[in-house]
Amino acid sequence: MEVRSSGLAKPAGLSRTEQGIYPREPCPQIIHATGDCFDLLRKSRNDSMKSDYTSDDLLPLSGIQHFLFCRRQWALIHVEMQWKENALTAEGRILHQRVDDPFFTETRNGVITARSVPVASYTLGLSGVCDVVEFVPSPPAPLPAGEGCRLPNREGLYLPVPVEYKRGKPKRDPMDEAQLCAQAMCLEEMLSTNIPRGYLYYGQTRHREEVEFTPQLRTLVQEMSAEMHNYFRRGYTPRVKTHKGCRSCSLAEICLPVLQEKAIPASQYIQKQLETT
Repeated sequence: MEVRSSGLAKPAGLSRTEQGIYPREPCPQIIHATGDCFDLLRKSRNDSMKSDYTSDDLLPLSGIQHFLFCRRQWALIHVEMQWKENALTAEGRILHQRVDDPFFTETRNGVITARSVPVASYTLGLSGVCDVVEFVPSPPAPLPAGEGCRLPNREGLYLPVPVEYKRGKPKRDPMDEAQLCAQAMCLEEMLSTNIPRGYLYYGQTRHREEVEFTPQLRTLVQEMSAEMHNYFRRGYTPRVKTHKGCRSCSLAEICLPVLQEKAIPASQYIQKQLETT
């Protein structure tokens, strides 16, 4: 096993998504390939490639999970900039702190593991940070559908495999799978490769769940990212649609789902008062 650290101090006062500018390029190189750390080499953008969004348009990739859980929750966080932590979000934050170290990598049995890898897609309009990306050596035989990419100072091809850490257990709805798939689609755009699958690690079960990036899941990511940009551009916060997840939501005291559900438009209130007088 090869474990190395860059020996550099982490930037002070920067959040996970503020630690770099996320480039878009047909095949960015990963420097410090000796295993010190994985940084993305900034290159000039390839104008021949389609770009639907600019760097100023990029929304947080992790928002897809919030958006599928509750569109109102997403809007309160990303449109109205509201946030409040509870026990569940604190547990998730602590779990991520254990793996978030952009200055640490390891190589074990030929697999290169990089942590806190910044990614972006200018087609989806999303940017974020992968908890872990494993670069798995590809077999010498030709790979299907262009799978695999080359790393500087490394021989052969490597298949990037994103791994996302979650505090709980697998969910019924594909919100975690969509977030992981979005990470893979960012990596595909950046590394000009195809990534067929990734993994979700759940802290409650302490087990990895394999996720296949099907055409249906990819379509879901595309539709949700487009809808998120539509909401953000309009500055729109949807009305409450209560569900069982409201009880565990950290923003319940801000959202006030019970009160909001009973709220009526001012025009209806005035009309009702006129009718009763």
